Amino acid sequence: MDFATWEPIYERILEDFGFDRVGDEKAAIFLSGMLIQENTVSLSELKAIISGKCVLVCGNAPGLRSDLSEINLSDFTVIAADGAAAVLVDMDIVPEVICTDLDGNSEADIEKEILACQKGSIVLIHAHGDNIDKLEKYVPRFRRFIATTQARPFDKVYNFGGFSDGDRCFFVATELGAKKIKLVGFDFEDNDVNPIKKKKLKWAKKLIGIYDF
Repeated sequence: MDFATWEPIYERILEDFGFDRVGDEKAAIFLSGMLIQENTVSLSELKAIISGKCVLVCGNAPGLRSDLSEINLSDFTVIAADGAAAVLVDMDIVPEVICTDLDGNSEADIEKEILACQKGSIVLIHAHGDNIDKLEKYVPRFRRFIATTQARPFDKVYNFGGFSDGDRCFFVATELGAKKIKLVGFDFEDNDVNPIKKKKLKWAKKLIGIYDF
């Protein structure tokens, strides 16, 4: 998504949550400083596995395992949101792409994301205002990744649109030319989550609703 289009949406999200744009920008700069030739995946490589493909976007709602059991995964490029990646790894599935901010997971789940990366997943690591400590701790262990931000993109730090991990997966698929997108493991009306998560789900539903798939 063009940043001029995304920016007013982003500003509304910041206002709604009371988050600080300066913090997001600081984190993006921090992550950019960790990029070296050896650990950076090119945008063209990511686009090649998404463009023109049917994409399965996996969220981490409780119904994910059940949803996956009814799907022929060979028909899709699989993109997993954060904690969903751990579920897939537990099922011996290596997603082609993972979107994570390393922030909402247990350490065990992050270890599974690192394992998936070692097995070939392209990991989109997202920088925001309160995950610099996680970036510092875990990013050096990812073999190949792409850096993302929700603030203004620069150099090799990209902004495809989206706010939380699940809707960022959807935006990545959309922006890089997916032929079709199917969502699994999403429950936008989940009442068994804390108020912040509930608000994130509300925004995710709204943001994904921008596109008609």
